[in-house]
Amino acid sequence: MTKIKEGIPTVSVFGVPVCKWGMKDTVAHLTNAVADKAPHHVITANPIMMMAAIENPEYKAMMQTAELIVADGTGLVWAAQKGGDPVAERVPGYELLHELMKQGERRGWKVYLLGSAPDVVKETARRLALQYPGTTIAGYRDGYFGPDQDQEVIDEIVKAAPDLLFVARGADTQEPWIAKYKDVLRVPVMMGVGGSFDVISGRTKRAPMAFRKLRLEWLYRLLKEPTRFRRMLALPKFAVRVLREKENLTKMG
Repeated sequence: MTKIKEGIPTVSVFGVPVCKWGMKDTVAHLTNAVADKAPHHVITANPIMMMAAIENPEYKAMMQTAELIVADGTGLVWAAQKGGDPVAERVPGYELLHELMKQGERRGWKVYLLGSAPDVVKETARRLALQYPGTTIAGYRDGYFGPDQDQEVIDEIVKAAPDLLFVARGADTQEPWIAKYKDVLRVPVMMGVGGSFDVISGRTKRAPMAFRKLRLEWLYRLLKEPTRFRRMLALPKFAVRVLREKENLTKMG
């Protein structure tokens, strides 16, 4: 069932409102969000996160508070199609990050990078500054901090006053953290970016185009990192759930 969430056309996938826009409309909307300076939590959702939402009501409730949820994972695009209410296209978080950096280049935005290992976030900042010299890297910090340091991190980000905040701490941590503090941070666009810093910094490689065209990025990651196997078990579980409940998939509140 298509719903409109504050002017955004969405399809409900197991009760989570997923935006139906493609990349172009998503970028245009977030560009306006920066101009409006209202905080936006952007979630780049995939089947692993959706399974977490199905199995954990708190995680689902957190996702439902986000201002924008885009279909990052191929499985989510497939699920919407199976439910009879397709999205325009996949909007990969990695590519969305770069599209927003391009907009920042034209508009003189500031960005703050939070997460990953110290050497990874430092190298990510260096490479993004070289690639997008018109976008200011207003600050960066690694993701190795606990709840007792949250206020210190928040103060750093507020002082930097970025237009974009990219958080790379893993979906189980980054999304709840953004949701918890978005009203204090007041950053126009706050987005969890998972392993994007690892790819940008050169620590890991993105899946080759052949894998991407076949929608098998998940398989490439699994081949490169066999330790992801347990996490990847969510993919067949999600597929089975979609096929079993496809008649009601998009009707769930």
